[in-house]
Parts: sequence; structure tokens; C-alpha cells
Amino acid sequence: QVQLVESGGGSVQAGGSLRLSCAASGSTDSYNCIGWFRQVPGKGREGIATLNHASGGTDYADSGKGRFTISQDNVKKTVYLEMNSLKPEDTAMYYCAADVVRSPYLCTPRYSFMYWGQGTQVTVSS
Repeated sequence: QVQLVESGGGSVQAGGSLRLSCAASGSTDSYNCIGWFRQVPGKGREGIATLNHASGGTDYADSGKGRFTISQDNVKKTVYLEMNSLKPEDTAMYYCAADVVRSPYLCTPRYSFMYWGQGTQVTVSS
């Protein structure tokens, strides 16, 4: 199993930046794909970006292209989501998720992940 803990959320004005962190603990054999998602109350969860743990390959949903960057620090077992030019519509609870995928082509924001963190709130004011 893998445990995921997100941090780095907070309140920021529109146009600002935040870097979210997702610290993974437990067996690294428990995941080879990790991703970031967000959810607004009353709406479904939205995929942002995923990262292949072994190759470092990334995939972005439309919501994450251009302004968001996913990256990892293998030594710290931490995955980051750098968010720039934030907009009020980026306000949401942000979650990281991890799982073992059979093929790197499955490591996408559309994958149904098994392990989830507790989330970190991001609030962007206009």
C-alpha cells in the first residue's frame, strides 16, 4: 500500500502561483503512476496531470495544460504540482492519487486510481 499526503494549498490572489506537494510513503512497488486531481463541491472530480514514476513521462488534461506543471523528486518520494497564473475558477480541493498501471499508456488523468490523499484546499480570489 501507499499513503499520500498533500500540502501547499492556501489562499492566493488571481494571477498568483502555488506549488502543491504530495508525499508518498509505503512501498514504492505499490505505484508507478501518480496524478493530481481537483474537485469543487457539487461537481465531479477533474483530472489535471499524471506522471509515470519510472520514466518521468507526463500527461496533462486540458485543465492542466499551459499553467500547471507536474514533477517529482524521487529521493524525497514527493510529487509536485506547480500552478501559475491562477484564476478564481481554479478554486477547488486538490488531491493526489497513485496506482500501479499495467502500461505507461494507461498513466493518464482519465485513469481510475486506487490510492488517494486527503486533499489540500486552494482558494483563488479575484
